[in-house]
Amino acid sequence: MGTLNLPNTLTITRIILIPLFVTSVIYKKYDYALYLFAVAALTDTFDGLIAWLKNQKTALGSFLDPLADKFLLVTSFILFSIYELIPTWLTITMISRDIIVITGWVVLYIVTHKAKVEVTILGKTAIALQLILIWYVLLDLNVPGLPQVRRYLIWITAIFTIASGLHYIYRGLKQTGA
Repeated sequence: MGTLNLPNTLTITRIILIPLFVTSVIYKKYDYALYLFAVAALTDTFDGLIAWLKNQKTALGSFLDPLADKFLLVTSFILFSIYELIPTWLTITMISRDIIVITGWVVLYIVTHKAKVEVTILGKTAIALQLILIWYVLLDLNVPGLPQVRRYLIWITAIFTIASGLHYIYRGLKQTGA
C-alpha cells in the first residue's frame, strides 16, 4: 500500500489549507475562513474514516494526521488571540499543554524506551472543545444573532485543556514509576 493514498492526500490537503485560512483571517474574510475551516474539518473526518474502512492506515498518516490537527488548532488560537477573538491566556494555556505533553512523551521515551502514549478521553474532549470554540468564533463572526456563549466556551475549554494536561502528567509519572 503506497503512502500517498486518499486518506494521506486529504491530510496533506488540510495542511495546505492552513495558509489560506491564515490569509482569510488576516484580511478579515471571515466567511472564507469559515469555509476553509469547514473543509479542513471534513478532510479530518474523511481521512480517518476512509483509512479505517479501506484499511489504508500508514505510518505517514499516523504521524501527519495529528500533526495537521495541531497545526490548524495552534495557528487558529494564535491568530484569534492576536485579533482579540479569544483571550491570549487561553492560547498560552493550550500551547503550554501541548508542550508539556510532547516534553513528557520525550522524557517517557528516554526513561522507559517506549514511545506509545495513548490519547485519553479527557485529551480528546479538550481538543474537541478547542475545535468547537474556533467553530463558534467563526460562526459568530459570520452569523448575526447567535447566542453569546463564547465566554462559557472559553472557560470550559480552558478547564478541560488544563485537566487533560494534568492527567497526561499523572499518567506519565505513573508509567515511569515516580
